[in-house]
Amino acid sequence: MKKLLKISLLVFLIAFTADSLKAQKFGHLNSGNLLIQIPATKIADDKLKVLQDSMVAVGEARAKALQEEFNSFMKVYNEGSVTPAESQKKQAEFERKQQELAAYEDEIIALINKKRDELLAPILAEVQKAIDAVGKEGGYTMIFDTSVFNTILFAQDSDDVEPLVKVNLGIK
Repeated sequence: MKKLLKISLLVFLIAFTADSLKAQKFGHLNSGNLLIQIPATKIADDKLKVLQDSMVAVGEARAKALQEEFNSFMKVYNEGSVTPAESQKKQAEFERKQQELAAYEDEIIALINKKRDELLAPILAEVQKAIDAVGKEGGYTMIFDTSVFNTILFAQDSDDVEPLVKVNLGIK
């Protein structure tokens, strides 16, 4: 009797496991393609471009001023009217200013990245909310992002849920 009960339980578990595996539903979307279709992404990109262009213009102006100062110094230096001590002092000053320009460039990159994260966070949250809604409504076990190269090498029986997410976001 115990043996029959164990066999019955084993058959039930195998049948239940096989049935639950069949019921799994998978979907995929390309989040990169989806993001570029969202109007708020274009607005965020435009804001980032304005910020970046203004900061780059300041950096270019500083670089141009430094180049002009260097050229003026080289003219005086080539005329022989600069002492070796003054030359060393000026060289150290130019190196310091060059390092300041490099630091400003790093600052631009950090600020742009921070602003990009700030502008995209609400958009990404909205997209995630739409993906979650489509996943729940459609009964999906998992939804994969195909925008990352070599993340999914093979997919079978997977639904492209991007059109559903776009509808959920109100994108045509």
